[in-house]
Amino acid sequence: MNILIFIIILLVLVVSHEWGHFIVAKKSGIKVDEFAFGMGPKLFSIKRGETTYRINLLPIGGYVKIFGENPDEESMNGPESKRSFVNKPWYTQAAVLLAGVTMNFLVAWILLSIGFISGLPSSTNGVPEGSTVENKALTITSVLANSPAEKGGLKTGDKLVSFEVKNDKTDTPSTESVQYFIKKHGTENITFYYIRGQEANQATILPEINKDNNTPMIGISMDIIGTLKLPIHKALWEGLKLSWDLVVATAQGFWNLIHDSIVGKGSLAGITGPVGIVGVVGDAAKFGFIYLLSFTALISINLAVINLIPFPALDGGRLLFLLIEKIKGSRIKPAISNTVNLIGFGLLMLLMVIITYHDIVKLL
Repeated sequence: MNILIFIIILLVLVVSHEWGHFIVAKKSGIKVDEFAFGMGPKLFSIKRGETTYRINLLPIGGYVKIFGENPDEESMNGPESKRSFVNKPWYTQAAVLLAGVTMNFLVAWILLSIGFISGLPSSTNGVPEGSTVENKALTITSVLANSPAEKGGLKTGDKLVSFEVKNDKTDTPSTESVQYFIKKHGTENITFYYIRGQEANQATILPEINKDNNTPMIGISMDIIGTLKLPIHKALWEGLKLSWDLVVATAQGFWNLIHDSIVGKGSLAGITGPVGIVGVVGDAAKFGFIYLLSFTALISINLAVINLIPFPALDGGRLLFLLIEKIKGSRIKPAISNTVNLIGFGLLMLLMVIITYHDIVKLL
């Protein structure tokens, strides 16, 4: 079931991204040869007009094959060269390239707005004026990788109900009380009682000593989270603000990852590929449909930010080439741009294989 949910989410996000490229190219008079979901061997296809719609074996992405996006003699000087991507003005090319990430942002905005209309899990901090958060509970907002909390089975979204050591028990948890309790009983096993979805659970965790400040920790972040329900006009505004905040946070995260890799501190510990996402999708589904909706919005934002990275074969890389051409006043030789994009695509596929292998190793 988790795999099916993941494929459906990926289908929605990939198709919306590629549809952005597709529709802007079509409206700009550019010929679109193929619209595909998935990679690898073809399962089946159907042709409508000049475009072939194709489903491939591996549901790990998709693409739109736009005439002239990878220039050759036919697209530059052939009989249909006027309908070629490469022969369109720079602003038309930029619009086509930006259309995919724009669609991903719009999808995230729509999903989060629907969430606010239905009732979205939100922090009690920063609540819009005139609104209230219902069903408040101390909730785990993040779990540090390889921490005592992760080893004990705690996950993001778990609602803490109480915790105890022997006869010392706290039934009204708060961020401060958890921190105090861990500091007080840092050398003993602490039993945490929590709710995940609709199920009551417990986890026994032995804190570790944080080497930076020599205090016990279990590796979680917490906040008071409740359900925020808004009217449509407020939901749209808050959905837009949250979408932008997620873009900024995601971009900062990728920047930190790239920076750490350059200075030799990079790690795959915080990176998840398709295999790992299947597990996360299952966890989100257990918490409820709204959590799954929010997670889908987050993936959509991630796809948008990733595609804007100025790396060959990505939309951001092609935009960079377009900027270089604009500055130098002439076209980059097709042989050079096509080769660089091909190498970039190969490196991306290699990275995907490495991340997938790392995901599988974590599961074993």
